[in-house]
Amino acid sequence: MGLPYRTLIFPLLRGFSSEKSHKMSINLLTKFGQKNIGQKILNSAYAASPEPIDVFNTSFQHPLGLAAGFDKGADALSSWPALGFSWGEYGGITRFPQEGNPKPRMFRANKENALVNRMGLNNPGALAIKDKLLARKLSNNWPNIPIAANIGRSSKVSNTDSPNDYSETLKILWDYADFFVLNVSSPNTPNLRDLQGETYLNSILKECNHIRHMNEHKPILLKLSPDRTNDQILDSLNVATRNHIDGFVATNTTVVKPNPTNAQSRRIFSEEGGLSGRPLHNRSKEVIELIFNHTHGKIPIIGVGGIESPETAWSSITSGASLIQLYSSLVFQGPSVVSTIVKGIKEKRIEEGFSSISEAVGYKHK
Repeated sequence: MGLPYRTLIFPLLRGFSSEKSHKMSINLLTKFGQKNIGQKILNSAYAASPEPIDVFNTSFQHPLGLAAGFDKGADALSSWPALGFSWGEYGGITRFPQEGNPKPRMFRANKENALVNRMGLNNPGALAIKDKLLARKLSNNWPNIPIAANIGRSSKVSNTDSPNDYSETLKILWDYADFFVLNVSSPNTPNLRDLQGETYLNSILKECNHIRHMNEHKPILLKLSPDRTNDQILDSLNVATRNHIDGFVATNTTVVKPNPTNAQSRRIFSEEGGLSGRPLHNRSKEVIELIFNHTHGKIPIIGVGGIESPETAWSSITSGASLIQLYSSLVFQGPSVVSTIVKGIKEKRIEEGFSSISEAVGYKHK
C-alpha cells in the first residue's frame, strides 16, 4: 500500500494546504475508521506484526505509537490500531477551548520530509473532550490499545497560574487515558517553554501529583524541548525525578531550521513555528541518550522526532527509547510506514541476537 500512497494519494493531498489535507485525513478516519467494516479493511492493509514490550506496567504489542498533534481532538481513536499502531496519544488538550494561531499555520517541506507548524494547541477544551470520550466509552467504541493524553497550558492562562491549569485538565481527563504527557515544551504558545525552568516545573508537577494521589496511580510523563542546552535539560530531569516522574518524551518540535535544499524548503523554513520530521531525528536521539545516561536507564523514555524507517526507529531504541512515536512520516509515506518500521525493527532485533526488544533498549550504552 506504500506505493499507491506515494504515487497517487500524496500528490493529490499536496494540492491542498497542509492543514486542509490533515483535516480531510482525520475526517476520513473518523467516518470510515470508526466502523467495524472500516477497521477490518484498514487492518487487512496495515496490520503490524507483534513485537511486544512492557513499559509502565503495561503490555504494548510493539513499541510504535501515534504521536500527539495528529488527532488533536481525539476524533479517530478507533482507527489507530487498524492503522497498525500499538498505542497512541491524543491532544494536546488545554483546560479551556482555544482556536490556536491564525491560519495558515502548518507547512510541508517535501524534499526534507519535514513539517513546520505553529498551530498553537487548537482544541475544543478538556470538558468537550471528556464528553466526547465518555460517549465513546458508553458506545463500546474504545480502542483496545493503550491511550495517552497530551496536556498543554491554556493560552489565556499565565505561567504563574499554570500549575492549576495543568492539574485541572489532568483531573478532567483522568478516566480517559492510560497515561499522561505534560507538554511544557511547545514553541507555539507564548512563554510556554519557560515552564521547563525549575520553579514553574516543580509547581506543575506537585499539583499534578495531588491529582494522582486522589486516584489510582497512572503514569505521568514530561515532554522536553530539543532546543534547550544539555545542562538545562539535566536541570529539568532533576526536578522531574524529585517529583516522581514516570517517564520522559524526547522530543517536542524544534525552532532550529536546517539549511534548505531547494526554493520550496527555503520558503517553508522561513515560517515561524516548530519543525518536526527527518531533520529533528539526530537531536531527538541526543536527548534520548542524555536522559538514559543521566537516569541510568531506570526511567522509560519515549522517542519521537524523525522516526521514518527501521533504521531511525532502531537507533532511537538502542539509544534508550523503550517506546517510539511518529507523525510526520505518516504524512509523507502513508500508513504503511507503521508495519514497515515494526517489521524492520523485528528483523534488526533478530539479526543482533536479542530475544526481545526490551533487551535492545539503550544497548549502545551498555
